[in-house]
Amino acid sequence: MPTQIYSFFSGVGFLDLGFQNAGFDIAFVDEFSESFLSAYRYARRNDPHIPQYGYSHLDVRSFLSDTIWNQTFPDYRAHNDMLVGFIGGPPCPDFSTAGKNKGAEGENGQLTSVYVNLIIKRAPDFFVLENVKGLYQTKKHKEFYDCMKRKLYKAGYSLFDTIENALEYGAPQYRDRLILIGFKRSRFGRRIQYQFGTHHVYTHQEIENTNWPSTDPFVENGELAMPAGVIENLTVEHWFRQNDVLNHPNGNDFFNVINRNRFETISEGNSAGKSFKRLHRWRYSPTAAYGHNEVHLHPYLPRRISVAEALAIQSLPATFELPADLPLSAKFKMVGNGVPYLLALGVAAELHDWIDAFLNRMGD
Repeated sequence: MPTQIYSFFSGVGFLDLGFQNAGFDIAFVDEFSESFLSAYRYARRNDPHIPQYGYSHLDVRSFLSDTIWNQTFPDYRAHNDMLVGFIGGPPCPDFSTAGKNKGAEGENGQLTSVYVNLIIKRAPDFFVLENVKGLYQTKKHKEFYDCMKRKLYKAGYSLFDTIENALEYGAPQYRDRLILIGFKRSRFGRRIQYQFGTHHVYTHQEIENTNWPSTDPFVENGELAMPAGVIENLTVEHWFRQNDVLNHPNGNDFFNVINRNRFETISEGNSAGKSFKRLHRWRYSPTAAYGHNEVHLHPYLPRRISVAEALAIQSLPATFELPADLPLSAKFKMVGNGVPYLLALGVAAELHDWIDAFLNRMGD
């Protein structure tokens, strides 16, 4: 049975790319920022797939209007032999302990309510909501999150949620994300069972039990052998080499060094501070957040990491690139805001497998 995905808060498309490569059809893309949407389309310029309903930069609130909805999707739900799914990660700084932390009343926090209301009104067969773990784990925000879940359950959805870490899916970055998946009971039945983690590449225990290196003296262009027992595929250096970051189109996209001394005094792997964290080549990266308060330094070069290196840390394919004419700060924001690609792919593949299995049971 064909399955169409409607993507909201799409950013530059990391989550969408994971779902597309897992076998889903991206039928619609909505991203409010025109520059983000332009970068999304640039990164996919060689992709023959064109969303059936195209690209939009309307505010998601617009789609609560029946007039705009019907104009955009004139044949929405016209065919019963098709499944429809919504995916989206509403902007999350208001739920992040490292961000604004304003919660549901914040400018961005309100968009989570909008997304939930859109799901309830348009009734897709299933949906995915992605956000920071603070929405689930912080008492103040969890009350709001539980309220949203109650609304969704009353609207007819069976719900499953989890905190997934990018490392478990093979991305070289410690990044937790909340994943909430809902299935319409009128479509899938009332006794739904769903299991996360079937596409994990590494277990939490494997990662925790690995003897990762701590710090080493910074030596510009210095050689450093990989320690025994390290999971190479989760290391920064593995991904830098795999993506050939120095020759990547965004390989020279980094901020120029003003005070070189500051970039030479921080040890390789010293990520204890709030900013100016130096990555270790034989360890995974901290969360890829590249705002004003977070600076990641190259393991063995006296500079900040490049956009190409940030994309590698987000586990993007080497072919993924951002336009040359964008401001550097915008490029880093685009990369940092995205879901690690391999996490997106893993979550999407699990969901695709589950839907296939359900449809096979229905056909028996």
